[in-house]
Amino acid sequence: MPLRILTVDDSRTVRIIIRNAFKRFDCEIIEAGNGLEGLEKAKSKPDLVLLDITMPTMDGLGMLEGLRANPELQDLPVIMLTAEGQKSTADQTVALGSRGYVVKPFTNEMLIQQVSKVVSLVEKQPVAS
Repeated sequence: MPLRILTVDDSRTVRIIIRNAFKRFDCEIIEAGNGLEGLEKAKSKPDLVLLDITMPTMDGLGMLEGLRANPELQDLPVIMLTAEGQKSTADQTVALGSRGYVVKPFTNEMLIQQVSKVVSLVEKQPVAS
């Protein structure tokens, strides 16, 4: 069964970058454009959430607090995505229960390395012909 990763970011470009970063792994990427949409999609209980901090409608802090307030979702692993200038906010998210953060812009390898600290990534096996 593929690893299910929910990526919550208002930037479609960032969501595409994340989708491409995990192409070689057995993953299903679920996308949301803001924290409110992310909370709704989190009800499907993904294995991991990659969560941007700054978004319209509901920001990443609001979504993280919403996850932690829900007994069914409070233990869901979350990695925050943050701009360089938001490092203090990212540190605050760790206090709220995130498993860490990745500073944008990031490389695929930086993202994969951080995710690998939280969940097990399995590379896709080549399809036999």
